[in-house]
Order: sequence, then structure tokens, then C-alpha cells
Amino acid sequence: MQIDLQGKTILLGVTGSISAYKACELARLFIKAGASVHVVMTPSAERFVSALTFEALTRNAVLSEKTESWSSELNHIELGRKCDAFIIAPATANTLNKIAQGIADNILTQTALAFKGTILLAPAANTQMLAKTPTMNALAFLQTNHYTIIQPQDKLLACGDVGSGALAEPMEIFFEVTKVLCRDTFWENRPVIVTGGGTREKLDEVRYISNFSSGKMAKALCLALYLRGAEVTYISTMGFEGLPLGIKTIEAQSAQDIFTATKEAVEKVSGQDDCKTPYLFMAAAVADFTPKEIHTGKLKKSALGESWDIRLKQTTDVLTSINKSAIKTIGFKAEMDSEEGLANAVALFEKKGVDAVCYNLLEDAKSFGGDENEITFITKETQRVLGRSDKLTLAGKIVNEAKKLLSTESAHV
Repeated sequence: MQIDLQGKTILLGVTGSISAYKACELARLFIKAGASVHVVMTPSAERFVSALTFEALTRNAVLSEKTESWSSELNHIELGRKCDAFIIAPATANTLNKIAQGIADNILTQTALAFKGTILLAPAANTQMLAKTPTMNALAFLQTNHYTIIQPQDKLLACGDVGSGALAEPMEIFFEVTKVLCRDTFWENRPVIVTGGGTREKLDEVRYISNFSSGKMAKALCLALYLRGAEVTYISTMGFEGLPLGIKTIEAQSAQDIFTATKEAVEKVSGQDDCKTPYLFMAAAVADFTPKEIHTGKLKKSALGESWDIRLKQTTDVLTSINKSAIKTIGFKAEMDSEEGLANAVALFEKKGVDAVCYNLLEDAKSFGGDENEITFITKETQRVLGRSDKLTLAGKIVNEAKKLLSTESAHV
């Protein structure tokens, strides 16, 4: 899934850490997404990675002690004015303490002090350096004063110590910066539950009945909602890889697993009096039937004979069985019947009590698992064709339509 950051400008600060080389990958991720990237480096950072490397990656001049110019925009005041967000990655303990105290004794800290927008910090330092009282106090002060701290990893460090201090993965930093750029006050801090994937109904310990659902649409919805600031819980049978760590994931297998996890998640968010109205996007392809009997071990072909008659029973219908009184619910309906499919989707309002339906008319089994989709967003009053596009773009359109279900609610708690 490719995030679109066309028209956005990122200021990337690089300090003197062994992990400075990872800032190159971070710059590449922003550029791949369509953003313009400008880099500011401390003198110490240039001991690890050359300014030329970043200039080759970004096609923009790097701001450093040696290149600062007052006859152009390449200075610590003007450069920040045209950037939408400032991410310092890696941010050494020295830099963290200086920024917290307002010390501006190098080109990067001067740029940070002059920057008016959101500043994100991704610490990278020896465990003891981060754990020392001055650094801990600096981090607490920065968080209290609206700096976003992207927590370091706990692993074997370059110095040989094991503990917290390794720079967060570039993709995780990318997600957190993108979250700042895509923030929507309507979705910010709003509890949202997304279900996804095709359920697997066990026949024995190695065989199951399932469907062709890939879970890609649900995964795209999770990402679109998270980047807008929602508190996302993702209940799925698949598709967890590559998502931000800030998304709470719950792995399920069967229809009963999806029902139990969804019921518990809905009850939890519905009982929070101080939160915004929660949402449920029911995108999972839940089996309608499950085997009456699950056999122990692996059934032998020789014991089954020429044919195998499998008895099935209906599964619990998730949407009709959970209490939806305190939550907005969007159902998903995939159909192959071009004549009755739309009517079947509309019937979900009466049958399952949903607030909206995402209707998808499929051509055949090959329609599953692709990177594109086509959705009609249906409410009791309207039917809006969202068109065919990649699933992340389509997820954004679905999220925008879902927002209208509570158009009269204040965006703030």
C-alpha cells in the first residue's frame, strides 16, 4: 500500500549517531510517497553520513554549518517555514537535552528552536544515556510540551549493550510523521474497530473450510484510520504485517473467534463515557457455516473412503448479535449477483441494523486478493459510488463517507 504525500514538505534532522545511516532510508520513504524532503545535519552527523548522500537522495541542498546562506532559503529560519513537519531521526541524548533546554548551539538546534510546526523526535543512544535523570526529564518535558517522541527499540545496541536505545524502524518513523500530516480532528482519539480476513473453520487439526478473502481492504482501512488519528483495534485472521505498531491487533481464526473478539471490543469502547462515538467497520468475510464436528488429529484418507460427507451448522451472525446502540457500524457486502446484489446490500439495514454498507460487486473468484477494489457506499438516504482505485485510496474515501454519519457531532470530546 502506497501512502500519498504529494504536496507535503518534510524537514529531516540528522544528528551524530551510528544509526544516522537509517535516515537515508527514511528520506527515501518520504520521497517514494511523493513528499519533498529537506535535510539539516549537525557537524557530528557528517562524521557518519555525508551531506552528498542526502543531496543525491532528495535533490535538495543540505543545511549544515558549512552551507548556511542568508542570500537564499538555506538557513535555519527560512528552511523551516516551508516545511509541514520536522522529524529529527536519529536524535541523540545530547540533542534531546539541548532542545528541552532551548539551547541552540548548532545549526540543527537553531532550526528546531525557530520551527513553528510539529517536531517529532526519534531517540537513538546508549541505554544508560537515555536512562539518566537529565535525559528522562528532558523527554518528559518535551512530551508535555507537544513534541512527539517515537520510542526507540529494545535490542542489542551497536556499543554491545542490550536495552532500549536503538532507533525505531524507518517505516515506523514514517508512519508517525505521516500521522501528523494526515491528522483529522474528527477521527483523532476516536475508538475504531476493524475486522478483516476470511475465517477458517476447522475440520480437523490440519484442514479447514475458508474463502478467498485477502484481508487487504480491512488492512487499508486500519492504516487510513490510524493515520487520521483514530485508536484502531484490528481483529483479523490475516494481514497484520507492515502495519504501524500503534494499531492494536487481535488474531482470530474462526467465525466464533471473530464474534467473541468483536463483541468484547464493542463492549469495551461502548462503555467509555468520555470518548467520542466509536465506529465498527465489519470487513471480515465471516463463514456462514462451520463443521458440526471438529475431528481430533488428522483424518486419514484411508479411513474416509471414496467420499467425505461433512455436516455443517450456521455460525453466529456477528452484526445481528452484538449491541450496536452506542456505536456506528459499517457493514461490507460482496456480491456476484449483478441483478440482486444491490438489493441484498440494502437489506442489511433491516436485517442487521447497520448504519452504512460498503457494497462490492465482484466478477468472479479472481476479484479477490487484488490491490484495487470498487465500492458503493450506501446509507439509508444515499448511494455514493466511490469508483475503482487502489485499496488505500478507496479506504480514505470510505473513511470520509463514514465521517458523515456523525456530521453533527463535534470533532472534539
